[in-house]
Amino acid sequence: MGTPVILKQLVPSSLLGRSLLIMIVPLILMQVVSMVVFYDRHWTTVARQLAAGVAGDIDAVIEFHRRHPDPREREWLSGMAQRSMLMSVRLDEAAILPGTARDDTGDSLAATALGKALRERIKRPFRIDTTSYKRRIHIMVQLSEGVLHIDTPHKRLFTSTTYIFVLWMVGSSMILFGVATVFMRNQVRPIRRLAAATNSFGKGHDVPFFKPEGAAEVRQAGQAFNLMRERIRRQIDQRTEMLAGVSHDLRTPLTRMKLQLAMIGDVEGVKELNEDVDEMERMVDGYLSFARGEGTEAVRPANLTRILGDVVGRFRRNAGSVDLHVESSIIAPLRPNAIERCLTNLIGNAVRYADHVSVRAGQRDDAVEIFVDDDGPGIPPEKRQEVFRAFYRIEGSRNPATGGIGLGLTIALDVARSHGGDIFLEDSPLGGLRVRLRLPL
Repeated sequence: MGTPVILKQLVPSSLLGRSLLIMIVPLILMQVVSMVVFYDRHWTTVARQLAAGVAGDIDAVIEFHRRHPDPREREWLSGMAQRSMLMSVRLDEAAILPGTARDDTGDSLAATALGKALRERIKRPFRIDTTSYKRRIHIMVQLSEGVLHIDTPHKRLFTSTTYIFVLWMVGSSMILFGVATVFMRNQVRPIRRLAAATNSFGKGHDVPFFKPEGAAEVRQAGQAFNLMRERIRRQIDQRTEMLAGVSHDLRTPLTRMKLQLAMIGDVEGVKELNEDVDEMERMVDGYLSFARGEGTEAVRPANLTRILGDVVGRFRRNAGSVDLHVESSIIAPLRPNAIERCLTNLIGNAVRYADHVSVRAGQRDDAVEIFVDDDGPGIPPEKRQEVFRAFYRIEGSRNPATGGIGLGLTIALDVARSHGGDIFLEDSPLGGLRVRLRLPL
């Protein structure tokens, strides 16, 4: 797995997440760079200056000890160092500093800076202990008459500006991040509403109260959706009106032809002409059914279990061998008449070309799946997409003499997709064809 694939998995998939990531990453990088620069320069400079001040005070104490050996003056020095320098000074006479000369044991930045300052100022053996005491630093300096012990508080080598700076940056970033999240959420909400409206309209639901909102580009997309919706509705209405006229215009001459043929009587060729007229009527009915669809039917909660039972019952009454198994009662938003037509076409095809048909239905996650299995000749895999084309028939495996004009699967697919679903043709466990109808809930 390459690096681009890993990055793609780590990047959020939502627009809100990606927008926040675009804002957060530069902000974090800026803060990290600022903190590194601040810590490396400001804190180091301040620590060096504070350490130089403490080293200067220690140098002054050592110089006073060297010039004033009188115990009373040294006692006065101890008091003055405690009051003015916040240092506790004690001389351990005749003592020897353990360890090597100029050995500083501190591992912090402050102790390192203090050790460097002491080496520059006093030029005597010393040791620094930053671990034995919680709030103090213990310094031991080797003098000619003994070891000078000096205790000074940590705060003389510590500055709180670094932590204040860090807390200020983190706090302000969190506030800005919260404000940005609220604003971005408000900007993304219209996009989600547009996506929901488009998805609902694609499933055949009416979206009468969609109002474009948000940024100019989002409002423009919402207005384009409204225009598209109106064009599609207008096209459906025009097609329905046109087909009503076509139905009237075609059925009238066909009716006259049937009447004239009936009046002619039993003459040679009349039987063939009647068959041709009947075939033309079937073709007109099939074409009108395909073109009209169920665009004017409203979507409403419907009992799919009952619809399946009615369709299967009709085929059983016509001596069809059809088994039906529904896992549970299924209520879904559907166009009942359109779904009934779709199921009739799918099950009718199976009954026409097979001896046994099995119909099963159940809910799978957020969709309903209906399986129609048969033990018929099936459809070759390379032709399973072509059979959905209008007026397409498979010669040989689907005998046109048995009926049909090649619109059954086309109408079924049109109905399924108008509900936001789809139809899949697969191999059946019974040896024939499996038709899988998937409808989203």
